[in-house]
Amino acid sequence: MVQKKRSTKAQKKRRASHFALQKVNMTKCSHCDKPVLAHRACQACGYYRGRQVLEVEAKELKRMEKEKAKREKEAKKEEKKEDKKAKKVQV
Repeated sequence: MVQKKRSTKAQKKRRASHFALQKVNMTKCSHCDKPVLAHRACQACGYYRGRQVLEVEAKELKRMEKEKAKREKEAKKEEKKEDKKAKKVQV
């Protein structure tokens, strides 16, 4: 599509005036008083509107297990690289 008329500087700036970032609205968690995004469960304790909706401990354990598996996988990868280098040196 071809541009029909050139946009003036004023038109561009008027249009761009609405592109500004807005401040994130944070509230306090009713249970642990940590900052939380409005209408969302607290990431620290799992509470929303005075009741627990997330099991944070289980989630944390799952995340830690995942990280541990990732580290082990990387360690195995490094061992394979070292073995290949050692084989090249021997040959």
